[in-house]
Amino acid sequence: MTTALPRDVIDQLTALGPEIGPDLVQGSWALVTPFHEKLGYTAPTVVRDLSYGPHERHRLDVHAGDHQNAPVLVFVHGGGFVQGDKHVEGTPMYDHVGAWAVRHGWTGVTITYRLAPDHTWPAGAEDVAAAVAWVRENIAAHGGDPSRIVVAGHSAGAVHVASYVAGQGGGSTDGVKGAALLSGIYDLSTRGELEHVYFGDSPSEKVSTLPGLVKTEIPLLFSVAERDPAPFHDQAARVVAAWLGEHGTVPNLAYAEGHNHISEIGSLGVDDDALGTALARFIARKA
Repeated sequence: MTTALPRDVIDQLTALGPEIGPDLVQGSWALVTPFHEKLGYTAPTVVRDLSYGPHERHRLDVHAGDHQNAPVLVFVHGGGFVQGDKHVEGTPMYDHVGAWAVRHGWTGVTITYRLAPDHTWPAGAEDVAAAVAWVRENIAAHGGDPSRIVVAGHSAGAVHVASYVAGQGGGSTDGVKGAALLSGIYDLSTRGELEHVYFGDSPSEKVSTLPGLVKTEIPLLFSVAERDPAPFHDQAARVVAAWLGEHGTVPNLAYAEGHNHISEIGSLGVDDDALGTALARFIARKA
């Protein structure tokens, strides 16, 4: 069963504009949070701050229900490479992703990772690889199937997942049946200030993931929000062009109508017509 936000809420989200900043972040969450509170944004069981590595930010939360041998959704948050967390107390961020996974009969895992400028490329991919390795070794105890993992990332998190899938983190992708790349950057031939903080002056051909993504055997889902800033639409167009050149088809690309960069991920569970339906279908078919 799909869900949809009222038209007036979508209009207010659209009116916030595309520019990513505190006003967009706070305004978007203020609009969608009441709907998450009504629905409930925590899974029946949440086990917090499990360590998947030596760094203090190598932490993850497991969101579970009463199912066994379930597909596992691993979610990697955004934050412009320099901020963000898997859980913000008193808000849906990002417990709602884990709860959304559990409502679909899956086990959810939300992770925190090391941040720039102290930790630069390929730290994000290394951390995703380490978190997935933890899932393979431990998720069965939480009702998950370690052989059916889908990794999803939003914004900077999508960049890290893309780097992992493209082999830049050095970790195994065993058990990974799909990856969802939600409003990410994949061609680093041009980069903004935040990308520069993480990638520095590394050559584009070294850090760009697009060549590897079009050749990977791991099934991929891409997305872009209608009110994403222009660079994200440009990246989506580059993905389409590269995929068409490699495969002769367009990629699996979801378009979050009416949503901005922040509300795109905030829509899961309360406006599934935007992104959740496509993401759920992808996970169900691949995992």
